[in-house]
Amino acid sequence: MEDIKIENEESGSGITELYYPRKCSATNRLIAAKDHASVQINIGHVDQNGTYTNEYTTFALSGYIRFKARGDEALNRLAAEAGLMKAMDSFPHPAEASADAEDD
Repeated sequence: MEDIKIENEESGSGITELYYPRKCSATNRLIAAKDHASVQINIGHVDQNGTYTNEYTTFALSGYIRFKARGDEALNRLAAEAGLMKAMDSFPHPAEASADAEDD
């Protein structure tokens, strides 16, 4: 997508970029300019040794998701879909894990 640029009204010599809207990665909703609770998170990629590879994946979460306390769940789901981690449903539920430990 090409950035739209306009000349600066004050000096006329500089170039100013316009606001570039973002979309929430979890809900696909547009994040408004006044949504000060929204965050953008860059998750770094690592190799087999755990060394950062100078690559990252960016996720944007709206203030609505964070307000509803769904940010952690959304970030886990997005990271699993991107192949950055195992899906959360592949791990045993904590209640099931403690019940199995009591049976031993």
